[in-house]
Amino acid sequence: MTEIVRRHVADLAPDALPAYVYDLAALRAHAATVRAALPARVELYYAAKANPEAPLLAALRDAVDGYEVSSGGELAHVRAAVPNAPLAFGGPGKTPAEIAAAVDAGVHRWHIESEQELHRLDAALADRPGTVVDVLLRVNLPVATGALDGVALAMGGRPTPFGLDPDRAEECVRQLIGDGPGDGPGGGGPLGRQLRLRGVHAHLASGLAAAEQLAVAEQIVAWSAELAERHGFPLGEVNVGGGMAVDYDDPATHFDWTAFGEGLAKLLDAHPGLTLRIEPGRALTAHCGWYATEVLDVKQSHGEDFAVVRGGTHHLRTPATRGHSQPFEVLPVDAWPHPWPRPAVATGRATLAGQLCTPKDVLARADADGLRAADRVLFAMAGAYAWNISHHEFLMHPHPGFHYLGD
Repeated sequence: MTEIVRRHVADLAPDALPAYVYDLAALRAHAATVRAALPARVELYYAAKANPEAPLLAALRDAVDGYEVSSGGELAHVRAAVPNAPLAFGGPGKTPAEIAAAVDAGVHRWHIESEQELHRLDAALADRPGTVVDVLLRVNLPVATGALDGVALAMGGRPTPFGLDPDRAEECVRQLIGDGPGDGPGGGGPLGRQLRLRGVHAHLASGLAAAEQLAVAEQIVAWSAELAERHGFPLGEVNVGGGMAVDYDDPATHFDWTAFGEGLAKLLDAHPGLTLRIEPGRALTAHCGWYATEVLDVKQSHGEDFAVVRGGTHHLRTPATRGHSQPFEVLPVDAWPHPWPRPAVATGRATLAGQLCTPKDVLARADADGLRAADRVLFAMAGAYAWNISHHEFLMHPHPGFHYLGD
């Protein structure tokens, strides 16, 4: 917890809790460190789905090359928050209306998820003569045995709704460039008049450490280079996705951006002229946000302590989604204005539960010796996939406050 966050939460009135508190200065510093660790030919895009709060998007602008959006709603929101930033449009199931809006918005890169999506984009361009868009084919690549074993979220290397199987990607290349370079922007294929093939996108998994990320990136680039050589088109770009690991069990452990950058530099040395793109989300913002609340009650049930806090998983769904205990710190509050005894944890451990009428409303199970009613709890690593993935309206509790510090 940064000192500015600690002071701010300590000064909040009880009815101002729960609250999300973001340290924007820490976010900018972290993003700048990530950017500095990457080679010049690696473009850094922020995956807005991780946390689309407008102040965070703006705070990242100086460090990132652009933003990846995955819906028409994200597209409009990010365009409004950072008006001139390049956008990449990804995600399966793009509707015709979203495609038309993205074309009109001048999306910088398209991640094509299927053959039908390619045709839908081509059809949208038919009404916009002279408009040329740049596409990357998202490919669901098989990877070396064991490379994705134990990964909680795998988007490739196995049957998923994401991307094209390699043989269908080959067919899309033929549709875009034909049997070789042609007169159109994308080549000589029937879809090459207004669609320009730039390369390949292959986000295969989330939660990989630096060495694992590099191993997968090397396989993606090798496959992409072979594809380009087979079909005779220049491979300008390969997007190896995001999914850099964040360790909720050990908040002090961070993704090794230095080693990752050094590995990408070696990979680029073997492919002159190639641009790589990465799309981290959680790994950029998770450590710069906190969910602050207070303990309403502490009680014992069948020999175990339960601390009930304001809010819960309808505000911070991350621990329920991932099945972990959200890391937290306690800010003790000495004042106790009531005439009755102050409830406190007596067993040394407690389940920190929210206000919802379900036993699944659990934020953490951890050591909490001496935790008392009215103490404040700051759940760390709440800067990504937190409020924006939560079921806000269940039981209709008040929404949390939002505080952006260090702007």
